[in-house]
Amino acid sequence: MKRTFFLAAAVLAMTACGGGGGSKRQLLVAFSQANNAEPYRAAQNALMTKLFAQYPDVKLVISDAQQDNSKQVAQVETFIRQKPDLLIVAPNERAALTAVMGQATAAHIPTICLERDILQPNYTSYVHSDNVAIGRQAGQFIVDYLTKKYGKPRGNVVAMRGLLGVEGEINRDKGAKEVFDRYPDIKIVADPVADWIQAKAKDRMTEVLRAQPKIDVVYGHNDPMAIGAYLAAKELGREKEMIFVGVDGLGGPAGGIKKVMDGVLAATFVYPLCVEKTAEIGNRILHEPGFQPQKDYNIDPVLVTAQNAAEMYQKFTIPGLDQ
Repeated sequence: MKRTFFLAAAVLAMTACGGGGGSKRQLLVAFSQANNAEPYRAAQNALMTKLFAQYPDVKLVISDAQQDNSKQVAQVETFIRQKPDLLIVAPNERAALTAVMGQATAAHIPTICLERDILQPNYTSYVHSDNVAIGRQAGQFIVDYLTKKYGKPRGNVVAMRGLLGVEGEINRDKGAKEVFDRYPDIKIVADPVADWIQAKAKDRMTEVLRAQPKIDVVYGHNDPMAIGAYLAAKELGREKEMIFVGVDGLGGPAGGIKKVMDGVLAATFVYPLCVEKTAEIGNRILHEPGFQPQKDYNIDPVLVTAQNAAEMYQKFTIPGLDQ
């Protein structure tokens, strides 16, 4: 699979370098994706493909790092040697990708950092949402729920954490804890790591449920982990004892917004795919000589509850994409 990918990418690179006789030069956009396993990432890939397909002179190549830092670094190094007209990187982990993205910018390759940050601003532009703000909003939603339930802010919370060291995990955790720390009677009784994956979250939550007799809220750093926790609780007949809060808020029949509509999640937060803005500024980099994008684009999250889920489902479901 890896050998096939690199061969295909090399062919595209030769095309990009003008191997088509006198025809118009093909522009190469290389997208290094952290993984294809998460539904959020699959939706990014699908939308990226759809948006760049609007430009007949653009070829998009997507690589899958499979949550492996060394694999992603090697894939980005290969892209750098191919000299793409635009490089987009969704880093698996911030520290591991910092240096190689610096190599890309040193090679004068326009580089967009997508949704996850790195340790140094080794990019042309960074398109993202504010994960600290999402964490704070999630924390406040949980505080309000517990206050309503008990008459004051108290209760037991399980924080289901994503891949450690990733900006989203760090800041979704940080923002929520900033809120919880103001209320000493709200306790995080477990904070297992499930690497953003639903099946892992189900296993970790099963372990937590066997150890914790009283849980009021599960806060998943993404929707798949919150859903995995729900499935574990349901298997043990305990899902009605607690609520489940997630992040991502994808549209479509398998997304988090539909899970709110179905009563599986009490809330989710739409963490924008950030692809629309990336494709917009990427197209301008490719087709507008002299265009200088902003260094930072911050896209606002949206709270989804039972009250607005149907409206948000219509807004965030992308026609033609299987989410």
